[in-house]
Amino acid sequence: MILDSFRLDGKVALVTGANRGLGQGAAIALAEAGADVALLGRGDPAETADHIRGLGRRVHVLRRDLGTATAADLQADVAEAIEALGRLDILVNNAGTIRRAPASDYSESDWSAVLRVNLDAVFHLSQAAGRHMVERGSGRIITVASMLSFQGGVLVPAYTASKHAIAGLTKALANEWAASGVTVNAIAPGYMATDNTAALRADPERERSISGRIPAGRWGTPGDLQGAFVFLASDAAAYVTGTVLPVDGGWLVR
Repeated sequence: MILDSFRLDGKVALVTGANRGLGQGAAIALAEAGADVALLGRGDPAETADHIRGLGRRVHVLRRDLGTATAADLQADVAEAIEALGRLDILVNNAGTIRRAPASDYSESDWSAVLRVNLDAVFHLSQAAGRHMVERGSGRIITVASMLSFQGGVLVPAYTASKHAIAGLTKALANEWAASGVTVNAIAPGYMATDNTAALRADPERERSISGRIPAGRWGTPGDLQGAFVFLASDAAAYVTGTVLPVDGGWLVR
């Protein structure tokens, strides 16, 4: 039955930044589809972990600040997740950060801070997970991209650069690992009502200009992305790789 191919029973996922927002939604969706979940991030994911346990799934928590983590740290985290839960089938690179300032005034520290979390950590986690998945002959890597993987944005040069880089990295890793049964894709959320967009939603002029352009007529929510995460993590998407999937209420086609 086709719906069976969307099930994740017996699978193990590692999700970054799952204490709230999009990452929390992704982790819960994967657990609802049957996966056990490791939660990696600097925040306390107690609410997410309790929800997943309530579904009868196993949880393992890894506390790590991706802004200061080394490649060795992240390799160790992947190894710990595999040791704790027995395997690793799905990696969701969700954690991200944003710093806003005009490009002419953008500081070196802000640039480095954004790239460390949004790009460096994604690569090192994907590399460590990919090694394990390639050896096993199967796996799914999903990274959260952005509308700014396609567009330039305003006052966010480092964030835009990192999200364009994620689109390219997704394609590069997909090319290398597809023959080994490992798919690598990205989801590009539209304008979502999360912590990262709080400043935009608090600015009446920017809020009106954004919401007025969304054909769906509203900002997205973490729940709007859950189906896409489950699809790309599942056997139903076994022949989908190297894609950046917009989930944007029609923003890009307006």
